Amino acid sequence: MKKRYVSFPLFLLLTLPLSGCADDKTTSLSLIYAAAATLSCVLLIGLLFAVRQDRRWFVLLFSSVLVVNVGYTWLSVSADLTSALWANRLSYLGSVLLPLSMLIIILKVTNTSYQKRLPSILFAIAAVMFAVAASPGVLPVYYREVSFAVINGVSVLVKVYGPLHPLYLAYLLGYFAAMVVVIVRAGLRKTIDSTSHAVVLAIAVFVNIGVWFIEQLSTIDFEFLSVSYIISELFLLGVHMVMNENQRLRQIVQQVETAQHYTVEDSAAEAMLETPLADKAVTPEHVDYFVAGLSQLTPTERAIYEAHVARVTTNEILANLNIKETTLKYHNRNLYGKLGVSGRKELLEMHKHLKSLKITVEKAEYEA
Repeated sequence: MKKRYVSFPLFLLLTLPLSGCADDKTTSLSLIYAAAATLSCVLLIGLLFAVRQDRRWFVLLFSSVLVVNVGYTWLSVSADLTSALWANRLSYLGSVLLPLSMLIIILKVTNTSYQKRLPSILFAIAAVMFAVAASPGVLPVYYREVSFAVINGVSVLVKVYGPLHPLYLAYLLGYFAAMVVVIVRAGLRKTIDSTSHAVVLAIAVFVNIGVWFIEQLSTIDFEFLSVSYIISELFLLGVHMVMNENQRLRQIVQQVETAQHYTVEDSAAEAMLETPLADKAVTPEHVDYFVAGLSQLTPTERAIYEAHVARVTTNEILANLNIKETTLKYHNRNLYGKLGVSGRKELLEMHKHLKSLKITVEKAEYEA
């Protein structure tokens, strides 16, 4: 939640110059766009250093915000129509990729499963949307007419919307609706850590929805999305980092509980070895199966077998072989299956039985 309190003053700081007189807007708008682009670049660099794992979608999100703000800055200082159109295309490139990355991040943060082909499908749709949005100056389908003007010292495009312009509205609203559905579904199914995280995610989405609608109804010549996008990426990153930390703490607790469980199991095994084993009817077939299984063990299974019969504890086996407990369980299952035993206790009993048989045979041969 701290990201929320940090982002709001940032929003006020960047938009404060807009409250000045009209003459000051000449330079303030371009400076705000430039400041937003600079901040976006700093945040992207910070992300690359701060987040090392599972960051590719965040890199796409932060890069998209940077591209959008660079496009806005370039457009505000363009000198002619050609330059302004290229700047407009650059901003649309970031704008079509940004909701895509936000949706995938929200899916991951809320632990919502999705098909592997979904990102490919979304990228294909984004490519089509960008082709339509980048068509001004080439085809009169997104903008029926477009011209260049300088208003209050700031370069702008004067546009008459074409028949395909509503596609972008549908594109954005489709993504916003999908994000809201995912967040609500995760809250109902409790696949997200807490309600507060769901609320923060919802705020990140609704901030952009609200700002977009305000821009449609407002006459202010400023793209507030340049700032709201920065706030949203900070919200998402904050929730992601908090949930990763919670997951790390849960894993630590699980490891401690598992270690305690195996310590009890190892102690029981040690006590079993120190106590005379009860006589057990072991058939020759069982012995033959056990011996035959020993020859079929893999090097790792053999090492684990030797560790078991040498009274090596589970924690020591994990450390010596540098494996995880799930890997050890997998090898134990294969080991027990090949030897025809139900578990470690029966394995130790069979080992002791074979050892006693070997001693008896050697004694009989010596007496003979």
